[in-house]
Amino acid sequence: MTGNLTVSVLGTGIMGAAMARNLARAGHTVRVWNRTRDKAEPLAAEGAHVAGTPADAVRDADVVLTMLYDGAAVLEVMRQAAPALRPGTAWVQSTTAGLGAIGELAAFAREHGLVFYDAPVLGTRQPAEAGQLLVLAAGPAESRQTVTPVFDAVGTRTVWTGEDGAAAGATRLKLVANSWVLAATNAAGEVLALAKALGVDPRSFFDVIDGGPLDMGYLRVKTGLVLEDRLSPPSFTVTTAAKDAHLIVEAGQLHGLRLDVAAAGAARFDRAAAQGHGDEDMAAAYYASFDDDPATA
Repeated sequence: MTGNLTVSVLGTGIMGAAMARNLARAGHTVRVWNRTRDKAEPLAAEGAHVAGTPADAVRDADVVLTMLYDGAAVLEVMRQAAPALRPGTAWVQSTTAGLGAIGELAAFAREHGLVFYDAPVLGTRQPAEAGQLLVLAAGPAESRQTVTPVFDAVGTRTVWTGEDGAAAGATRLKLVANSWVLAATNAAGEVLALAKALGVDPRSFFDVIDGGPLDMGYLRVKTGLVLEDRLSPPSFTVTTAAKDAHLIVEAGQLHGLRLDVAAAGAARFDRAAAQGHGDEDMAAAYYASFDDDPATA
């Protein structure tokens, strides 16, 4: 397909709003919907049409892109959109969902004649806003010319994992990648917590690893958010990190694995959310190390 597309974006949180904005900037006709309309309204200034219902958003769309909280939310919203879905429409499913959820969503797509693409993305707020996400995608080759302009607008690279979105090849890769990201996030928080408890200046730790194989930019970024009290606005929230961590643990269990680090990480994110840090950057899992939250002490 050549020329501009009509793209419906369902879900305009941190990631969905940025993706919709970049699609509009690329010249596509963009319709957006969000359960909380106030989160979608600012996109009107970027040229997007804010729809009142999922059905209004998807009517006559070439591509429907879902970026919601989890698989259950996606299925619920797509059921609301069902009366206006047109057979043959490409569905780019970018929500990070569990392996079981992808099967349910693919079944919905078959039932309604949609061309299903399993297409989660790697990246947080800043790369999303800059259109520099990494798109992981699986779906039929014969329709890729329809979705490629969408992927090009929101990302810098697309990694194709297969031709059957229902096989969840892209989601499997996303869960593997996220397992590393979340483990590194929790490790960064524990380093700071232990340094605080032992009376060690964190700068001493950074001096020790500086320039060596143990040093990495991600560690510096996440610890900096804590040390400089810059946890809001979040790049990726504690609540969403907890959801993804549980999906990783569940995926391991489905395949007979015990992912002890991932399970402990999920518990840390849950604890930080219970302390009131759910809407802050996932680096706020740091606070889960303390029985008495130092942020409120």
